[in-house]
Amino acid sequence: MDLLSYISGFADGEACFCVSFHPSRRHRFGWEVRPSFSVSQNADRAELLGRIQDLWQCGFIRPDRSDKTLKFEVRSVADLITKVLPHFREYPLISSKQSDVMLFERICRLIHEGQHLRREGFEAIVRTAMEMNPSGKRKYSADDILGSSGSGERIVCAASNRGST
Repeated sequence: MDLLSYISGFADGEACFCVSFHPSRRHRFGWEVRPSFSVSQNADRAELLGRIQDLWQCGFIRPDRSDKTLKFEVRSVADLITKVLPHFREYPLISSKQSDVMLFERICRLIHEGQHLRREGFEAIVRTAMEMNPSGKRKYSADDILGSSGSGERIVCAASNRGST
């Protein structure tokens, strides 16, 4: 069996490519941007999560209290760009979720390049994130985020933190 293709097939049905936004006084525009990749599995069948973690050498496995499963998750932008996203370029998903993967990659690259620290980049990230999973639920709309984002006076982000917001 080809594990790499299997991971993509499994991810096509069970994974989440997510970009969440959280109000934050510490971040330049008043919002923290958090991209993440995650995939869940029942605890009695969680060996696949460990194999993915071993293969990519990143992420963590934790209990997901919302549905009593285990979740493998990668939040590091550097790991998303260098380990997770290359996998899905080489072994793309076959459903329409692949378009979300491409939008997700665009967002991760913008963050990795520090564009989330510029007004134009931050706005591009918000607008691109809103294109992902159009039928999904959102706590905040683009208007909520962009309408309330500050002018930059609340900066607490050193260059060494780039990509880890």
